[in-house]
Amino acid sequence: MIDFYTNPKSRGVITRWMLEEIGAPYTTHLLDYQSTMKSPEYLAINPMGKVPAIVHDGQVVTEAAAICAHLADAFPEAGLAPAPEQRGAYYRWLFFGAGPFEAAISNAGFGFVVPEGRERAIGYGRLEDVLDTLEGHLSERRYILGEKFTAADVYLGSQIGFGAEFGLFPMRAGLSAYWERIKDRPARVRGMQLDKEADDEN
Repeated sequence: MIDFYTNPKSRGVITRWMLEEIGAPYTTHLLDYQSTMKSPEYLAINPMGKVPAIVHDGQVVTEAAAICAHLADAFPEAGLAPAPEQRGAYYRWLFFGAGPFEAAISNAGFGFVVPEGRERAIGYGRLEDVLDTLEGHLSERRYILGEKFTAADVYLGSQIGFGAEFGLFPMRAGLSAYWERIKDRPARVRGMQLDKEADDEN
C-alpha cells in the first residue's frame, strides 16, 4: 500500500511521475498549502509541512529524490535502478540533482548571485558550472546513465522541465534536447493528466 500526499502545484508532480513509472497502485491525498498541509495529522507524517511525501508499508519517505530512489528499490520489476553494485553514477546524479542543481536553479530563480570570490563557500559554486557539468554529461548520453532510463531521469528530468517551464535558468540546447527526449513518456503524460484533473477539482 502506498499513500501519496501531494498538491498538483508542487514537487509532488515528480513523485506522481515516478509512481506512474512503477505501475503500482497508490492512494492520493490532496493537501492544501494553507490548511491540510499544516494540520497536526499531516505534520505527524512530515513535520516540514510540505509535499510530496509517501507512506509505503508503514515507512514515511519525504523529499522527491529520496522517494524516487525508494520506489525504484521497492519495485525492482520496473527496472528504474541499476544493480546495487553498479549504482555509483546513479547515486552521483540523483544527489547532484537534489544538491547543487536544485540549489543553483532555486537561487537563480530568486535572483540570488553568489558574490564573486565566495563560490567555494556554497555547494554549487556558480550556476554556470552546474549547467556546464550537466549539459556536458547529457551531450554524450541519451539518458543520465546512458541508454537506460532510470529514476535519476525522473528526478533530474523534472528539474530541467521546471526550468524550461518557469524560466529558472538560461536553457541550454543540450538540456532542452534531453527534456524533449523524455517529456512525453507515457507515465509522465498520465501523471500530468491526473494532476490536472486534481487541480481542476480544487
